[in-house]
Amino acid sequence: MHVVKEKVFSLSGDDFTVRTADGIDVCKVKGKAISMRDKKKFTDMTGTELFTLSNKMMAISKSFHGESPNGTANFEVKGKFKLIGSKSVITFKNAADGKDVELELNGDWLDKSANITLNGKPVAAISRKFFNASQFFGDKQTYFMTVAPNVDLSLMAAICVALDERENEK
Repeated sequence: MHVVKEKVFSLSGDDFTVRTADGIDVCKVKGKAISMRDKKKFTDMTGTELFTLSNKMMAISKSFHGESPNGTANFEVKGKFKLIGSKSVITFKNAADGKDVELELNGDWLDKSANITLNGKPVAAISRKFFNASQFFGDKQTYFMTVAPNVDLSLMAAICVALDERENEK
């Protein structure tokens, strides 16, 4: 299990840390204090940029895209309209074989959970607790992710952060 924790004290208000269940930091997310597109930079623990997650402008439902440091599009998290809960479609090219991949996220924040699937099979699950101390004092969330073996943890963390952004806007 991995933890995606929004920092309570951050200048941008949108910084996260991704760590293993035993407390080892895996990657960091740094939000920009002033950004029209809500940009968030994902880095490894040495500070090397992995990608930037940005709000996709002119989208009917809040959507995001990820770009590598050289500006190449890596993935897209497209929000879909759903009356209750949250639904998104995540698209990217598989680095191993170059094939297009489509994941689906379905969540119900009333139940405090979301599932990410590939062809109906689970690849990750996200959950959160209501009324933790960070949420109570700083309106910050802590998410718990279970990620299947050989699934990119930074991509799953980006989907979690995109979900956080979408749900905070509702």
